[in-house]
Amino acid sequence: MKFGLIGAGNMGGTILKAAINKGFIQEKNAIVFDVVKAQTEKIKQQYPDITIAANNLELAQNADCILLGVKPVFLAGVLEEIKLAVRGKAVVSIAAGWSMEMLNNGLGVDHGAMLLRVMPNTPALVGEGYTALCQETTLTNEWMDWAKQLFDCLGTSAVVPERLFDAVIAVSGSSPAYIYTLIDAMALGAVKEGMPRAMAVQAAAQTVLGAAKMVLETGEHPCKLRDDVCSPAGTTIDAVDVLKDTGFEASIMAAMKAAANRNREMTAK
Repeated sequence: MKFGLIGAGNMGGTILKAAINKGFIQEKNAIVFDVVKAQTEKIKQQYPDITIAANNLELAQNADCILLGVKPVFLAGVLEEIKLAVRGKAVVSIAAGWSMEMLNNGLGVDHGAMLLRVMPNTPALVGEGYTALCQETTLTNEWMDWAKQLFDCLGTSAVVPERLFDAVIAVSGSSPAYIYTLIDAMALGAVKEGMPRAMAVQAAAQTVLGAAKMVLETGEHPCKLRDDVCSPAGTTIDAVDVLKDTGFEASIMAAMKAAANRNREMTAK
């Protein structure tokens, strides 16, 4: 099976490297194209047995599975270029805002490809990603199993109905930015109390990592874990009280709503 990657930037490149490094894809079976030559040169240096295609069409003609790693604004042009070479092949898109209907329309009538919409997130770069695979795929069961194994190389994956993809964008796609904002605020608070900046960032980031791991590994509800930290008349309950009074939870939920709404707008175009 020949795996083709169009767009070898941060996310596309990460998917390819994770799959190769975990032995899921062999270098000799991978074909890559990116309009930025420096991207493909970098990959070729790291993985000498990879084939670099001359253009999108050549890649599509020679690959059995085509992963579209280009930015959403460029996807229409790429689909136009490859549409005559995708019959019988698996085409996987990671572009935000591109619904299954839009992908079908982009390839045109009777294109004959099997399609899958996927939404990974940036923590995939460190092997802790969350990827949603669209339930309404036209992949065969065998290809869908293969796709799930591919994205499991990045962390965790789940099959999600397309109607929930706006929520996926809000809760996993955009949310790393919320967490970075939280870490920065925590670090600034520690700096204000006298802690050196680098130490404060490390302490805040490690605490967020540990708290997330507690949720995943204990299976406890986050509110239960929060309550466990809140000793009677202690420091934490006072801090949580301030968070509630200043609208912390409401702000996060409003941010998620804004992200979901923006994704709906993009999908509607």
